[in-house]
Amino acid sequence: MTAASPPEVLRAPLIVEFPFTRSLGPVQSAFLTGLREGVVLGVKTSGGKVMVPPVEYDPVTAEEIRELVEVAATGTVTTWAWNDSPRSQQPLDNPFAWVLVKLDGADTALLHALDAPGPDAVRTGMRVRVRWAPERTGAITDIACFEPYDGPVGGAAVPHDGGFAGAVTGIVAEARLDYVYSPGRAQTAYIEALSERRTVGERCPSCHKVYVPPRGACPTCGVATTDRVEVGPAGTVTTFCIVNIKAKNLDIEVPYVYAHIALDGAGLALHGRIGGIPYDQVRMGLRVEPVWTEGGRYPDHYRPTGEPDADYDAYKELI
Repeated sequence: MTAASPPEVLRAPLIVEFPFTRSLGPVQSAFLTGLREGVVLGVKTSGGKVMVPPVEYDPVTAEEIRELVEVAATGTVTTWAWNDSPRSQQPLDNPFAWVLVKLDGADTALLHALDAPGPDAVRTGMRVRVRWAPERTGAITDIACFEPYDGPVGGAAVPHDGGFAGAVTGIVAEARLDYVYSPGRAQTAYIEALSERRTVGERCPSCHKVYVPPRGACPTCGVATTDRVEVGPAGTVTTFCIVNIKAKNLDIEVPYVYAHIALDGAGLALHGRIGGIPYDQVRMGLRVEPVWTEGGRYPDHYRPTGEPDADYDAYKELI
């Protein structure tokens, strides 16, 4: 008799993206606007240290810094690391070096990319210069990269008033992470069970707590959880919140209620939306059951079962 092979562990591409808009103070505004105009600005501290990129407060004294200075677009590599496999949205498509460059006139180093034919062409102490992007908008990417340079050393930093026409006053920071996610053995079984409209957790063999969703191991006892237990489908609202802000791409009218729900037989609560009842009537102890949509792989929301509310002592340990 041949043993059954274990189910295939799920894998799927996942993108975590959080672009946000931030305003710029006078120092960062001048720095980014300067890059747009082909000028590199730093700040000078009360101790005479020139910092590039500029900061708004002295890291040593915490004093506010407003004295802007212009430095050269040439400098010296202080340290470097070779990047043989550039990723999407990195400065260069071809292999390059990440470098810290102390620009002439500056006392601190700027991190950017160096376009070089290979790691043998890069060394600490080599001279480099800014390669400006053909089109500049007021962002750090206005410096396309650095390139090797054998010209003269630039002079000392000179005062600059930071005045530019059409100053950049805000930016959109594009925070994004692309990766392949695998939920692992335990959560793969949980997801597969949900596709059959069942909720399956795993019991710790030591403390007997039932984890839903399962984690593969008990975080308290540190032992594997392989004993699968079907819980629910009904459960009890332990805590909840009323959502009054509509989320982008979410077709749910506000206000609505999001709650922690302890499914019958589970050792901790999971979260879900409560429907089928006015938002101001949702309460701790409310008995609820899942509502599935046609073709849905997980409950769309939970609604009241019509049962009497659960006694507080029955769920207080799950809050």
